[in-house]
Amino acid sequence: MTKNTLLSNFSMGDLQLKNRMVMAPMTRNRAGEGNVPTPLMAEYYKQRSGAGLIITEASQISPQGMGYPATPGIHTSQQVDGWKLITNAVHDQGGKIFIQLWHVGRISHPDFHGGDLPVAPSAIQPAGQAFTYEGLKDFVKPRALENIEIKAIVNDYKQAAQNAKDAGFDGIELHAANGYLIDQFLVDRTNQRDDEYGGSVENRARFLFEVLDAVNEVWPKNRIGIRLSPSGLFNDMGDSNPMSIFTYVIEKLNAYELAYLHLIEPLMPIDEHPQLIPNVIDVYGDLYSGVRMANGGFTKDSGNLAIADEKTELVSYGVPYLANPDLEKRFELNAELNTAKQDTFYGGNEVGYTDYPSL
Repeated sequence: MTKNTLLSNFSMGDLQLKNRMVMAPMTRNRAGEGNVPTPLMAEYYKQRSGAGLIITEASQISPQGMGYPATPGIHTSQQVDGWKLITNAVHDQGGKIFIQLWHVGRISHPDFHGGDLPVAPSAIQPAGQAFTYEGLKDFVKPRALENIEIKAIVNDYKQAAQNAKDAGFDGIELHAANGYLIDQFLVDRTNQRDDEYGGSVENRARFLFEVLDAVNEVWPKNRIGIRLSPSGLFNDMGDSNPMSIFTYVIEKLNAYELAYLHLIEPLMPIDEHPQLIPNVIDVYGDLYSGVRMANGGFTKDSGNLAIADEKTELVSYGVPYLANPDLEKRFELNAELNTAKQDTFYGGNEVGYTDYPSL
């Protein structure tokens, strides 16, 4: 029997993907005034519609969820209209597109909130600096959320999910990785609450599953994905027993029959952080009975191998898709890849954004 490859088609629930290559979510900081997606962004995503699935850059579910300049939102009618340009452009090319829903939690700055503090599960200041409109500024100590506020944020996710449906997306991805709000509830470095949202793994996972249940009132389960970073230290994260919390979460997710579980390989050098599990898709992927998506440093060869060995069903590519709008065609033809221009990753205009050549 012929083994599947990156270029094999795939049935993800009721969606037919033309290949198993996914464009990973990548913040590009090119939204317009009011955090509205722009026609330039529509061109960017249109160019990459050859991917089996596009996952958009992280998009804040509310003004409170914002933590970076010029990132798109999905909480106003103007933003919904801006996203419609993008979903229409991708669909016109035969592509499929999910939006990644985002609340940054403590990884923000009062500059984004009229002087108000960012919010978090617990009032623990992260190490590092925030990217603001005035440049880098030290993170501040966030304000711990009250329970009634947590319920309101869950509702913000639900409304954002509805807005995403109105904007024409094929589905949504919950950003529960990389040190942002859902991740902050999961790990004990950032969650030191003593109520029903803190302490045990069940309590720390409660927020994630409340959000999941809320968005499931808008979208069927097979149009919802979740992104996790079980070996993630980015944004000053970490857990005293990551295997415990992430095993609990992933095993509980099995009952949901989601579109996919998106797992990120560690971004930090393993030799400097021996507590990290280096092979996330091997260890945690085996706990999951549904569709898996692997991310983090995959090449054409390693992606094909992971799919052929049935370690994952989908592979997402970040920087390679950023620099190669026709990445799947280049993989098919063994063509040379464009070199990514790192100084144009964040912010700017079409340079380093929509001007990368196709074959």
